[in-house]
Amino acid sequence: MALTGGEIRLERSHDGRVANLTIDHGRFNIITMETRAQVAERFAELDADDTIRVVVIRGDGEHFTSGGDIAGFMEVEPFDLTDLGQDVTAPARSPKPVITAVDGYCFGVGLELALSTDIRLATARSEFALPEMRLGMMPGSGGTQRLARLIGLSRAKYHILTAERIQATQALDWGLVASVSEDREGLEAEVERVVGTLLGYSPVALRTAKEVLDRGVDGPLATGIELERKSYSLLRATHDFAEGVAAFTEKRAPKFEGR
Repeated sequence: MALTGGEIRLERSHDGRVANLTIDHGRFNIITMETRAQVAERFAELDADDTIRVVVIRGDGEHFTSGGDIAGFMEVEPFDLTDLGQDVTAPARSPKPVITAVDGYCFGVGLELALSTDIRLATARSEFALPEMRLGMMPGSGGTQRLARLIGLSRAKYHILTAERIQATQALDWGLVASVSEDREGLEAEVERVVGTLLGYSPVALRTAKEVLDRGVDGPLATGIELERKSYSLLRATHDFAEGVAAFTEKRAPKFEGR
């Protein structure tokens, strides 16, 4: 059945503090409806696990993913697609920092998955696209809204309406990705660098900053600033902030506990 196949593998590293999710479905890592459901299932598991501090998403094949199982959509009733974006956008709702490591194609639902994460890292050969218009369709898992908010409405309209690809260097210039490495080996080194940085910070501060950024950016400036101010004052009462101040004054590395 076209709707099934593929796997989201889960492995842990860094003494169990980092969850590594790998899309595993052949050379192009086509994402089926079953794979979509697994993304949501994996994040439900990880979000409830306080030992997990950072999540990294990768593709196992030659490419991150070429997108969804196109033929499979014809096996799904239209009404059943109304909640389509709730599964692969689970990273956006996760309280943990989520990194996407992109090598090669990042198309369609794969780009929508990446857009729902917090930090995107790529290789020089990576390409990004929302090609649904070629099928007489449009992005349906957050692609139109997240891409427009990230790179601007004019650029998003052009690339969604023409289905034209965005090259890695352009993606970097526009802020679609945070860095571009020469190859996959360099990408993994960059992932390790960012993960190491995040593991050194307070989980509660990271979680709060992510929520303030996500919720504040779409509202009026005054509302965002008020949310920031109140969140800042709440963090003042945490053990981690007291530890951070103590470590600074004592000239030592802080030991954050996430409380």
